Amino acid sequence: MAMKEGLIGRKKGMTQVFGEDGNLIPVTVVEAGPCTVVGVFTKPTHGYDALQLGFEPKKKNVTKAMAGLYKKAGVASAMRVLREIRLQKTEAVSAYQVGQTLTVDLFSPGEFVDVVGTTKGKGFQGGVRRYGWAGGDETHGSMFHRRPGSIGASSDPSRVWPGHHLPGRMGADRRTVLNVVVVRVIPEQNLVLLRGAVPGAIGGLVIVRKSVKQTKAQQQKAKEAK
Repeated sequence: MAMKEGLIGRKKGMTQVFGEDGNLIPVTVVEAGPCTVVGVFTKPTHGYDALQLGFEPKKKNVTKAMAGLYKKAGVASAMRVLREIRLQKTEAVSAYQVGQTLTVDLFSPGEFVDVVGTTKGKGFQGGVRRYGWAGGDETHGSMFHRRPGSIGASSDPSRVWPGHHLPGRMGADRRTVLNVVVVRVIPEQNLVLLRGAVPGAIGGLVIVRKSVKQTKAQQQKAKEAK
């Protein structure tokens, strides 16, 4: 099974580049890393295999507990962001050491990755926007435009089924986009260009990790790209 090494990054925005065939490709620019390995977790000791990565050095407002964590790990500076990247095998974790720096060299053009981010928050929204309700008539004296209609039977079963779509908070959810193609890697600027859109607002945190769910066609395409 493939490993899920990855990096923490920030979404910088979208642009477009030309491929080798001359076609225009929409891409999302992500500043990924450099990330520092703050902790190495193994299954025999911690119950699971993972890397604890730090992103963006933090100079101010560091608590004593956090300062002690980084001092024990031998990391020079505290990090603003701390995340864990799970790995499948203990052997994969043993290849990393605390204090090691990971960069975008981890990825290569044509490779498939998974991108984890937080979608844009929309606040409280009605059912028309939240779930695409058709709404009611807009003319002839109608008083029913965007309001919820009947949400349950009147006699039997005389209740509202769990999970019924209703107005409420929309967005600000964790989402993962699978099998995003790496179009270009720019190591000197810590940038990776990903085909298409990824979740989140500009400046939002994302995790770019190795893809673990690929079809045979996608695996073949990745091999041809290399």
